[in-house]
Amino acid sequence: MSAVDEILSQVDINQLAQEVGAPPDEVEQAARTALPALLGGLEANAADPAGSASLQQALGQHSSSLIDGGVDLSQVDTTDGAKIASNIFGSNEEQVVNQLGGVGGGASKGIIAKLIPILAPIVLSWLVKQVTGKAGGATPSAQGGQAGSGGLGDILGQVLGGATQGARQGTGGGSGNIISDVLGGLLGGGRR
Repeated sequence: MSAVDEILSQVDINQLAQEVGAPPDEVEQAARTALPALLGGLEANAADPAGSASLQQALGQHSSSLIDGGVDLSQVDTTDGAKIASNIFGSNEEQVVNQLGGVGGGASKGIIAKLIPILAPIVLSWLVKQVTGKAGGATPSAQGGQAGSGGLGDILGQVLGGATQGARQGTGGGSGNIISDVLGGLLGGGRR
């Protein structure tokens, strides 16, 4: 199962559709467009030593409890989600939303803009669960190391690299190469 499918399996699309005020099929398409961008942005930031350290700090401030047993959208902090998205995309956030809004014909910029602050904390919660599973249960803040040094940086690289590879191959609907083809150099613009 791809990371996108795994994350979406934890979210009630009908509840998400009510949250953003759009039809469920459009919201699901928009989520399948936005999630690879969020994962790709995290991967791009984790590839930079300062970005990896920032991501490690963010993971230490979040838990997997948001996705455990399915996401209750009333528990999602969209203010935190907006901060996460800003850290992921940096000054490129508006450009990313604009690019994502033109992908696949089904995802409007308005829906994407509403979804990103909702999905960002869910993605971090999912990532915490993946990282703690690969780290033998240790919390992200308890794991040291930068990218390439054998610690959390390597685990992040494995998890995010696998997640974005799955997202590139498994999203369909014209968004399969969204990370490289559409967003190109916009990813990795987050705070480092």
